[in-house]
Amino acid sequence: MFAHHCSACHKRQLIFPSQVTALDNTDAGIVVHFTCWCSAPQTLVTGRRSARPQVPAAA
Repeated sequence: MFAHHCSACHKRQLIFPSQVTALDNTDAGIVVHFTCWCSAPQTLVTGRRSARPQVPAAA
């Protein structure tokens, strides 16, 4: 579980493991893909390689 500020609904929400849809190990760190409570898809970069948690640009 972690807290995240949603870019769609602009609320700070607790994200539970059941909301995580994918994990990608990248050179920038671990990219966590999840669905916010408002149903918006979100991502978060975390892990040792990330300087700080950040939202990657949408492709």
